[in-house]
Amino acid sequence: MVKTNVRVPIFSPLSVEERVDLGAAVARVLDTHRYILGSEVERFERDFAAYCGTEHCVGVANGTDALELALRALEVAAGDRVLVVANAGFYGSAAVRSVGGIPEYVEIDPATLTMSTEALAAGLSSRPAAVIVTHLYGQLADMDGILAAARQAHVPVIEDCAQAHGAHRAGRRAGSFGDIGCFSFYPTKNLGAIGDAGAVVTSDASLAARVRQLRQYGWQEKYHVATPDGRNSRLDEVQAAVLNARLPFLDEWNMGRRDVARKYVTGLSGLPVQVPASLDDDYVAHLFVIRVAGRDRVRARLGEQGVDTGIHYPVADHQQPAYADGDPRPALSITEAACQAVLTLPCYPGLSADQQGIVIDALRSCLEGAA
Repeated sequence: MVKTNVRVPIFSPLSVEERVDLGAAVARVLDTHRYILGSEVERFERDFAAYCGTEHCVGVANGTDALELALRALEVAAGDRVLVVANAGFYGSAAVRSVGGIPEYVEIDPATLTMSTEALAAGLSSRPAAVIVTHLYGQLADMDGILAAARQAHVPVIEDCAQAHGAHRAGRRAGSFGDIGCFSFYPTKNLGAIGDAGAVVTSDASLAARVRQLRQYGWQEKYHVATPDGRNSRLDEVQAAVLNARLPFLDEWNMGRRDVARKYVTGLSGLPVQVPASLDDDYVAHLFVIRVAGRDRVRARLGEQGVDTGIHYPVADHQQPAYADGDPRPALSITEAACQAVLTLPCYPGLSADQQGIVIDALRSCLEGAA
């Protein structure tokens, strides 16, 4: 067993924070004495829409609110079914349930762990009100296939881009494929704030206008409620200022994440593990997730050797105990097998070559001879 006195954390913001003057960003807000829906939010909404390749961006309080407001903007109502995957941390399921909808779970692709196009096509026969497609771990889903199936069935598509900031394919970025895209800027994201923050992007002006009303009580103008089911979900000026400072570095940070992923894939060659399906621009390595037999044993041994790991995610949505008495559980063998095998290794900007080597050596020491 490899032993080291160095501990490799699952995530560290130090490298990101060294590149950005957060003090100056926050000071700009303090100098204006405007803390809600001011110039920083307006700037971020403009610049992030341009970055994503959409016409509109609406800042909201967090990523889960973004999903909920997207569903409401599409007029998904109580009792409506929404197609989602079950291996993405329950965030999509929570949003569907928050509007009174019913999550209907779709099997995943065994290579990418994102929504299976074939399973989606079958699920569309139930005439759902919408589809939420999660770009999991930074990997774009098969949007061409998904959109073709959904368009044929006349079902709108919401992209959950919380783990895929900047991922792109054929000249289009995450968030610009479907009818509406939803982002989280939780501090560990590829583009992170210093607290909770989120956004909705779209090129549909009517959807953008509806989300703007919904994020602030349903107001058409102050104190005049024109849209039902609104809430208080606003991106604040401090978080927007931090995002404005960090956005110019996003592509560089994504390249750094992919470099770490490439080194892992090379270093883990020959071991009995499944690595991410792509190392191209459609993968921004938000999380570097392997699949390995005996995951919990391997994780414990890595921890003994100073390597912190995570599990994203250990319980499939349809198996969560809070909803055990709900609808009959679907048969999702690929999803359930993935939840038993996924293991997240440290992968973030600033992870040093030495730290990467420690992770690789520790994993090799656990698994060599098991291939």
